Amino acid sequence: MEVTGQASYSERDVLVLIVFSGVFAASIVFANIAAGVKLVDFLGFVVPAGTIAYSITFPITDIVDEVYGKRRAVYIVWAGLAAEITMLVLVLGEGLLPPLEPGMQDLYTRVFSPQLRIVAASLAAYLVSQHHDVWAFWKWREITGGRFLWIRNNASTMVSQLLDSAIFTTIAFYGTVEAAVLLDMALSMWLFKVLVAAADTPFVYLGVALLRKKGLGAGGLGAAETPPGPREPLIPR
Repeated sequence: MEVTGQASYSERDVLVLIVFSGVFAASIVFANIAAGVKLVDFLGFVVPAGTIAYSITFPITDIVDEVYGKRRAVYIVWAGLAAEITMLVLVLGEGLLPPLEPGMQDLYTRVFSPQLRIVAASLAAYLVSQHHDVWAFWKWREITGGRFLWIRNNASTMVSQLLDSAIFTTIAFYGTVEAAVLLDMALSMWLFKVLVAAADTPFVYLGVALLRKKGLGAGGLGAAETPPGPREPLIPR
């Protein structure tokens, strides 16, 4: 069971979690901006720009989930959510300021106007997929008895990415492209993310191993080293 109320984190633990949160939030914000600017053909997959950036958020939560427990992983998900909402507020607020030249406002509008729909789609997909990823990773940990990290990493991420791709593409691009293109885009995004998820498994192992080697985690004991217990609610007490 995850240690609750008794976990003792060192300053290095706090630093690691802050760095993970920063990378996570930056990836989310960049993915939202890039997705509204262009679509790309990457190795035959038609995906919004920023898909790679978004894909790296899942191994981050998997590493934190494995070493620090589910609650800390959920906190990082919430930090990313705060970053998305902050970006949305800033885009709207800055858009109201008078430009030095009229052309500047046109450029600002052309770049950031699509972000409103993109961010709305991203928020919906984000809330579902990221929380599912944290929950599923922990559930697979219970099923496997804390073994087979590669199963937990891939099983949780692949389903989460399917949810994310379907929700995001439907809200972000429905009505702007043909139904066949929309379906192809959703499948391409999911297959691309599955490949990324498979490729990031060694990095998840490496990240977990490095943190444990440094004695990081609750009181120097990684969360995965304690026997799994009842699942905690995603909303912290």
